[in-house]
Amino acid sequence: MEQIIEITSPDIAAAVLGHLDANVNRIQRQYDVTLLSRGSDIRISGEEENVKRAARCVDTLCAMAERNEEITAGSLDYIFSMVEEDHLDEVLKLTEGGICVTMSGKVVKAKTIGQKKYVDLIRDNTIVMGVGPAGTGKTYLAVAMAVKAFKNHEVNRIILTRPAVEAGEKLGFLPGDLQNKVDPYLRPLYDALFDMMGAENFNKHMEKGTIEVAPLAYMRGRTLDDAFIILDEAQNTTREQFKMFLTRLGFNSRMVITGDITQIDLPDRGKSGLVDAMKILHGIEGIAINRFSDRDVVRHKLVRDIIKAYDKAAQNR
Repeated sequence: MEQIIEITSPDIAAAVLGHLDANVNRIQRQYDVTLLSRGSDIRISGEEENVKRAARCVDTLCAMAERNEEITAGSLDYIFSMVEEDHLDEVLKLTEGGICVTMSGKVVKAKTIGQKKYVDLIRDNTIVMGVGPAGTGKTYLAVAMAVKAFKNHEVNRIILTRPAVEAGEKLGFLPGDLQNKVDPYLRPLYDALFDMMGAENFNKHMEKGTIEVAPLAYMRGRTLDDAFIILDEAQNTTREQFKMFLTRLGFNSRMVITGDITQIDLPDRGKSGLVDAMKILHGIEGIAINRFSDRDVVRHKLVRDIIKAYDKAAQNR
């Protein structure tokens, strides 16, 4: 069977084919088809079902290129997975709009259906829990939404926090003042804010107190009004800490809580506040839970494969 797809311009064709036909080669291997570019056409030949799948993939790439969306190895991997589930219409919705622009000029937007659902839930709810494996953009997208709300004057400050729990190793005595001691635990949050706002702008807001990055213990006894509050690595909170954090919520504030329940570093894994809260708070209006899967991983392809391998091993055990 052969199917012909018309390409509207040479620029679109170049984006779809990829550098040195990299995308073509991957599509051919994925679906066991032959792709040939002839003028303004791409001809796909092979077994009927394989050709149909490859054609859906190429059509999606064309639509992305027409919207000036960058086609990366990661986005092509994601399209492959969505072809199998026939969810390509939802993939195209990912190219609509963006959250904010980084200091380097990159538009921050959802890259997977799971990420888009997460962003929509943050927009529509007061408290959102983003739960899933590493590399799914839980923290980065939450910070992007916080920066957007701050710049749009929807909130007056951003508060980022996480429990100071070591990831399976004892770091021992850390030199310096209190800020120096907690900075290693908060580094991922700093990195995301630097990317969105730039170091100079970030430091200016830190000095004014409109951006606060602090360990979870500093939240006790406070009422947080007019704030966008993010609790990162929430799987490492105890039940008491998690309840304490939730009850800090003030007027005109939003909370986003992120965590990976497969990476609990507490001595007693069964006492994770995040795991407990997902059961207790399920179904309460204004509170939403977004569960990411390995398909939402936007890091190196090997990260997705590693997560799958560990999940499979856990199930076997």
